[in-house]
Amino acid sequence: MSMDDKKPLPEDEVGTTGHSWDGIEELNNPLPRWWLWTFYGCIAFALIYAVLYPAVPLVSGATPGLLGYSTRAAVVEDIAEYESRNADLIAKLTEVPLEVDAIKADPALYNYAVQGGASVFNAYCVQCHGREGGGVQANGYPTLSDDDWLWGGTIEEIHYTVTNGIRNEDNPDARWSQMPAFGADELLSEEEISQVVQYVRRISGQEHDAALASAGETVFLDNCAACHMEDGTGDRYQGAPNLTDAIWLYGGDVETLTHTVTYARFGVMPTHAERLSEAERRAVAVYVHQLGGGE
Repeated sequence: MSMDDKKPLPEDEVGTTGHSWDGIEELNNPLPRWWLWTFYGCIAFALIYAVLYPAVPLVSGATPGLLGYSTRAAVVEDIAEYESRNADLIAKLTEVPLEVDAIKADPALYNYAVQGGASVFNAYCVQCHGREGGGVQANGYPTLSDDDWLWGGTIEEIHYTVTNGIRNEDNPDARWSQMPAFGADELLSEEEISQVVQYVRRISGQEHDAALASAGETVFLDNCAACHMEDGTGDRYQGAPNLTDAIWLYGGDVETLTHTVTYARFGVMPTHAERLSEAERRAVAVYVHQLGGGE
């Protein structure tokens, strides 16, 4: 078909936009009525919504809307309803002795504590201790699902730790211990630090320099045994970890151990005495206890 055989554009019926590209003109077709009405309806809906609900951002908030609706208030209402429904269980959990047998004696209470504790853990603890207490040991956040505890793994001891925290300055009852910075404070020479590092690797079953480790035993007994015990198994009640196993908060390689002995470590856990209610702290203690490492 030649160009002359093409039907002319129906300009008389529709008209054009006035644009032309290489002799091709654009028709000025009107938008479908249904699309226009839908568009106008969306504009009307947006205006009505902005009047009825919080919508326009201000310096310190947003316009409240004629209905006074608040998502925060809705959440508060949901929480209040939840607590009202579980008031009896919350009261029981607050009063029951912090012992496994006492809590498990009431299956409904135990189930509530585990499920509620999981929610608290996922909101407040998972950032440091990982999913299901798996820990992030390279950064000093301990695993909570094994049986290696620095401060004790009974429900009562876990509850105390959750409540007061570790080495924080906000709670006078926080658990507290301080490892000396043997290198930074010039308590040990570089040679002695190298020796004691090799000794720690020996008692933890790792590859080591036998001669340095032999000399490091004396350094260990003179400087470290008071907290970590003469056999290196540690003292959980003063936060001194077991050095004879394969569980490390920061790592058991030569470089990391050298840094630990030289500069010490000072892990901090915040207090949750004000952040969580007594029932929530008890629930998360029960949840952590049943992860696998509870005592």
